[in-house]
Parts: sequence; C-alpha cells; structure tokens
Amino acid sequence: MGFIAFLKTQFIVHLLIGFVFVVSGLIINFIQLCTLVLWPLNKQLYRRVNCRLAYSLWSQLVMLLEWWSGTECTLFSDEATVKTFGKEHVIIILNHNFEIDFLCGWTMTERFGVLGSSKVLAKRELLYVPLIGWTWYFLEIVFCKRKWEEDRDTVIEGLKRLSDYPEYMWFLLYCEGTRFTETKHRISMEVAESKGLPKLKYHLLPRTKGFTTAVQCLRGTVSAVYDVTLNFRGNKNPSLLGILYGKKYEADMCVRRFPLEDIPQDEKEAANWLHKLYQEKDALQEMYNQEGIFPGKQFKPPRRPWTLLNFLFWATVLLSPLFTFGFGVFASGSPLLILAFLGLVGAASFGVRRLIGVTEIEKGSSYGNQEFKKKE
Repeated sequence: MGFIAFLKTQFIVHLLIGFVFVVSGLIINFIQLCTLVLWPLNKQLYRRVNCRLAYSLWSQLVMLLEWWSGTECTLFSDEATVKTFGKEHVIIILNHNFEIDFLCGWTMTERFGVLGSSKVLAKRELLYVPLIGWTWYFLEIVFCKRKWEEDRDTVIEGLKRLSDYPEYMWFLLYCEGTRFTETKHRISMEVAESKGLPKLKYHLLPRTKGFTTAVQCLRGTVSAVYDVTLNFRGNKNPSLLGILYGKKYEADMCVRRFPLEDIPQDEKEAANWLHKLYQEKDALQEMYNQEGIFPGKQFKPPRRPWTLLNFLFWATVLLSPLFTFGFGVFASGSPLLILAFLGLVGAASFGVRRLIGVTEIEKGSSYGNQEFKKKE
C-alpha cells in the first residue's frame, strides 16, 4: 500500500475532509441567507449567485468521487445526444439502486457545467438536514411528502416557478420513489400484478404522478427527457463510505434522449409511456448483467480541475486556523481545554457520520414497504 493509499484509510484524514465540508457548507448557507435580499430586486441574479454557491459545496463531494477515489464514469449513448448535454433544460430519470447513484449523476452534471443549477424532486425530510436541505432550499428545490393529495399544489407551484430559470437545468426524478430493496421490490411487484402491469426484475414500479406533473408543468421549458440507467462493473455495490476510503469504482451509464414532444400530453398516456420506459430500462439492466456492457457508443467526458481547486481553496482557508487552534490548546496544557477540544472533535465525527448515513440503503426510509400497497 502506497503512502497516499494509506492516508485515504485514516480516520483523522476523513475527519479533516468532513470538517472542511461541514464548515464551508455552513459558511455557504450563511452567504445564501444573505442573498435573499436580492430576490425582490433581481430574481435572476439571486439564482445565478446561488448556483455558484451550491457548486462550491456539491463539487466537494464530486471531488471525492473523481479525484480522491478515482472512480471512472463511462457514458453509453450516441454523439447527437452527447452534443446536447449542458445546452438545454431537461428532465432526468435515473434508477435508484445504489447509495452513490446521485453522486454519479452529479459528476456528469459537473463535467457538462450544470452542477450548480441541477434540481431534484426531493422528499421533504431532507429539507431539515443541515447543509443538504438548507442549500436546496435556496436553490428552489421542489420538496414533497410523497403523499399526492398533500403534495399536488406544492409540487405544481414549485415546478412552475422554475419555468424562467436563467441557467440550463437538469431536473432529476427518481420515479421509483425510493431506493431499491428486495422487500420493497417484492411488495412493488405485488402491486404490479394487481394492476395488470408487467413485472420488473431490477426496478420498482414507477410512481407516475411526479413524472406526468413535471412534464405538464415544464412543457415549454425543458426540451427533452434523458433516461439514465446506471450500473457498476464487477457487480459492485459502492457506498459513500467506500468513496471516502478511496475505493475506486467503475460506473457505466446508458443515456437515451427523448424529445419532450414525443411524450404524450394526456396524463394517462404519459403514465403508460413511463411504464414502458421502465420495461426498457429493465431490459437494459438484464443485458448489462449478462454481457457487462450497455448498448451505444462509449464516451468518457474528462474530469475538470475545478472541483479539486475548489476543495483545496476551502481546505487552505479552514484547516490552517484549525491546526493553529489545536496546537494552542495542547500547548496550553489545560486538561479542561484539551477535553473540550477532543469533545468537539468527537461531535464533529458524529455529525459527519450522520451525514454519510443519509445515503445508506439500510438506513433509508420505509417508504415503499407499505406505500406500494396503497392506491397511487
């Protein structure tokens, strides 16, 4: 094991990375709070500023994937589709099977210049998660309780508010509503059978309301729907903790572009279109599991240096005073100060671990275990 590889496995290094992310995130959230004064004066300027502030935070996670772990992401698509990346408003449909599927999506948005302006239909619980939810609030992310009767007006209002967004926007939908688990899959397929829908092997039954509403509200704003099917070579099941330990993974993403005018305007027909899409996604996953490859031409967009430079900036700004303070505490010889400092370190470690826990499948929500049994 080389020295750099050894460093990647050390807890103290992980703690320092977490410290930089958390403290820089709190600083960014405070600056975002201050930018609220811009909203009534110049809404578009407010949005552009917050896109860049969000980029400064999210790109630190992308840096971990691209530079720290060295994970590689390969696209399987066609040249015409790839040429549109970063040049239009789109809706993204991504399978929700892995702990870092969102991070693989982010690395692609970063490479095509839309990380800061990327959006998602997110569960409302995330709004209250420090850094993540707070940053999303200032980005006008659409939150939902995943109960359509309560969400309808909020979701429609949030989507329509994005119709004049000034920067190219990739709006992510996890149509399955929750991460794939065997239990959720079994219940989901019971619902599919009761509704006379074809069963899926690698996906949960898609929840159509969010998709059809997004298409209706953003028609005239978005140009297309990108269907993205993600898998990892070697049958790996990567985690954010594994990324933090420097484990390298190889992600493959099959991207298909569907012009929005090809998607039916009628809600029922659009829902049927989505069900058909997921049957195709299932076939793509079956092909990948058998042959180890997706159809289409392979593209490897190069990683950009900005994520690394951004992290180094924050590390320089924040770690220098931390080391100075820590040295002063231990040099003082005061047991009380030393214990307080170690307690602060322990609290920081707990906080970082809790943030990582948000992505872990086994700690995911119970949504889907029972909700699939109810009428959509």
